[in-house]
Amino acid sequence: MYRTALRNVLAHKARLLMTTLAVLLGTAFVAGTLVFTDTLAAAWRSQSAKSYTDIAVTVSDNGAVGKGYDHGGKHSEGPSLTEDTRKAIAALPGAAEARGVVSGFAGIADHKGALIGDGFSTTGTNYVPGADGNDPRYPLVDGRGPRATGEIALDAKTAQKGGFKVGDTVRVAVNGPVMELKLTGTLNTNDPRIRAGGSLAAFDTATAQQLYLSPGQYSEIDVRGKPGAEDTALLAAVKQAAPASDSIEARTGRDLAAEQDRMIDDATKGLSTILLVFAGISLFVGIFIIANTFTMLIAQRTRELALLRAVGASRKQVTLSVLAEALLVGLGASVGGLVAGIGIASGLQALLNGPWDANLPDGPLVIAPGTVIGSLAVGTVVTVLAALLPSLRAARIAPVAAMSSGDQPATQKSLLVRNIIGLLFAAVGAAGLVAGAAAKSVNLVGLASAALMIGVFVLTPLLSRPVIALFAPLLRRMFGTPGKLARENAVRNPRRTAATASALTIGVTLITTLTVVGASVNKASDDAFAADLKADYAVAMSNYSMLAPEVATQIAKAPGVTAVSAERDLPVETGADGETSWLTSVNAAAYDRLVELKVTAGSADALKQGKLIATTGYAERNHLELGSTMEVTYPDGARGSLTVGALVEGTSGVAGLIAPEHVVGAHAAPGSGLQKVLVKGADGATPALKQALRDASGGNPLITVKGEKDIKAENSRNVTAVLNVMYGLLGMSVIVAVLGVVNTMAMSVFERRREIGMLRAIGLDRRGIGRMVRLESLMIALFGGVVGVLLGIVTAWAAVRTISGALKSITLVVPPVQIGLFLVAAAVIGLLAAVWPARRAARTDILGAIKSE
Repeated sequence: MYRTALRNVLAHKARLLMTTLAVLLGTAFVAGTLVFTDTLAAAWRSQSAKSYTDIAVTVSDNGAVGKGYDHGGKHSEGPSLTEDTRKAIAALPGAAEARGVVSGFAGIADHKGALIGDGFSTTGTNYVPGADGNDPRYPLVDGRGPRATGEIALDAKTAQKGGFKVGDTVRVAVNGPVMELKLTGTLNTNDPRIRAGGSLAAFDTATAQQLYLSPGQYSEIDVRGKPGAEDTALLAAVKQAAPASDSIEARTGRDLAAEQDRMIDDATKGLSTILLVFAGISLFVGIFIIANTFTMLIAQRTRELALLRAVGASRKQVTLSVLAEALLVGLGASVGGLVAGIGIASGLQALLNGPWDANLPDGPLVIAPGTVIGSLAVGTVVTVLAALLPSLRAARIAPVAAMSSGDQPATQKSLLVRNIIGLLFAAVGAAGLVAGAAAKSVNLVGLASAALMIGVFVLTPLLSRPVIALFAPLLRRMFGTPGKLARENAVRNPRRTAATASALTIGVTLITTLTVVGASVNKASDDAFAADLKADYAVAMSNYSMLAPEVATQIAKAPGVTAVSAERDLPVETGADGETSWLTSVNAAAYDRLVELKVTAGSADALKQGKLIATTGYAERNHLELGSTMEVTYPDGARGSLTVGALVEGTSGVAGLIAPEHVVGAHAAPGSGLQKVLVKGADGATPALKQALRDASGGNPLITVKGEKDIKAENSRNVTAVLNVMYGLLGMSVIVAVLGVVNTMAMSVFERRREIGMLRAIGLDRRGIGRMVRLESLMIALFGGVVGVLLGIVTAWAAVRTISGALKSITLVVPPVQIGLFLVAAAVIGLLAAVWPARRAARTDILGAIKSE
């Protein structure tokens, strides 16, 4: 029996080709994901380790809040890391050197004034030269390090992007006015943030302290140990020398490196999990192809299997024989997939670091034993499991019945049982979607969507006839006899049609769901912004850090500005238990001209009267009502009482507590920054006003000036970017589905060879035969596309209802153009998949086909 299985695999190589490719692609996705993420993690760990090679102990001051990151909270009132602390640590017996570090962010402008980098990895630090005048953390590429105020060094990639050379003037900003500094040198760095596309600006220590902390203060002290010194002993000594404070923490470089490794592993595991989910989708699609292939092969070999039963083979032997074929196919395809996956990982690494310039760390490919075993096991097990049901069905065929017919149709009982099961799954899934949407439960919606999809897949044989019947009048009218034959062929074997269409349905369902949810979120975000803000522009930092307070004053003086309100968050202690709440201070005189206040109780003039405005949600959570008085302790320690003068609906522009600046502003922590500045112009949102605001903010590359159109465009770009990534990852499952259509049509042509010969003999020409096959493929693909679109819209409805708590104005938006394009794409897939089978059918030899068994 096993020799028979091997001979069958060799005899049906062409018919098993698409199945092999489907398994190969799915396994390649899995193997490529594992190899790529393992390689990336190893390279990141190697690069990260270089940052700690010469560090025995690090002392960090978590209370050293940088000026650029000040949110108005209470600063650390305890001791800090000073130059005296650094000298004391450097004098310890086991310490060879103690390096004081200051860090923050610094935006670098190119020659056109645009920010270099993404705003979130614009790093600033101090350059600490050793005895040789160089900082070992940042090897020089050209020039020298900064030595005095007015000088700066940049990482080599940032200098290259900006077109800067040593001696050039570089425009740099933190959170306030732009500084023009002389470029003294370019550096290399192992910092992953910089290598991933960020920027590094190095100042002399005094300048960095002035920009980020206070003169003589450090955020961190890195200690290099003497040869032979134990880092644990040095750690104990450093803890004794460092100031006693809850905000100051000392750790060994080895512990920091281990923590960094854990963070890298967590990050790469998350990436790996996401990619493996999409690989699983591809393999799941492959299951339909594998099951369909073996079902058709068994149908074509019914007499052969019956003869084996007649000469003594048991049902178990027939089943094991078919499973052995699947095992050989799965193992061979998995080996090919593993090799292809390694190639994909290598190509992806080269592509990301080449044309796409992702700046990922370089390193050798990591092919772990678990990757090899897992990839081979996944592909093989999926293939064998997919072939299990066809093998059991083959074993149940009675020898006499099988020898009398080449195809055994499904019994009415089996179809009835299948339809009942499908209806139950679909009903449970639909009820779960409604319940999950009402309860806004993501988990319930996810499970219900899966149940509904399974139910629809089980019911697809039942659905195929009415759905495909919709195309019948058009096919007869436009294509005549080939169209009529194509329709009859498509519904002749509903199970086969359903299995082929279901593979495509999965991809279309997921793509439709993503598209509808994305369109709904975009529309809700746009509507919320338009309804919530009256301001023409919002001025803020691109990395969401704080604006310098003087920026608001500068903007207010800009030409064309009629109303300005700076928003600043202040933490205050409320109640007897000292619970912290956040007040947003605003310009009471102008706020109602800049933000839409949807008052539910009280007066919109409450701010002008020195009172609070609270959102209804905050009031309910904290048991407040109109006229309630709150006793508060401000960041400067002063106590006061505030009265709730109005209750408003929470929106994207209004949240929590709003307080007048003239009442609470004096109690903010010194140097506290601003979240944003809202601006209204005399002539509305004009290019002239936008440029005036940029000029007023000093041309700081980190400061953004965004109007309604800018914010809507940014939201749309963000959603589109996510969707494009998802589409790319789902592309593999669509390719696998295409292979399924090709495979079904090719095997169907072989199965109906005699029938095709008869059609040719009675007058249907080659063109008609090819058209018949193409139209059959088209209908199967459209059937899968229509079902997928409908399932996707239903699933998206539940998902939209689930997130309506976060986006209250969100409604279901079904973009007709994109949905139409999906159906067109399904039709194109069907036509392309039929090219080879149609050509093969059209070339069928008439006499040879009629004589065939």
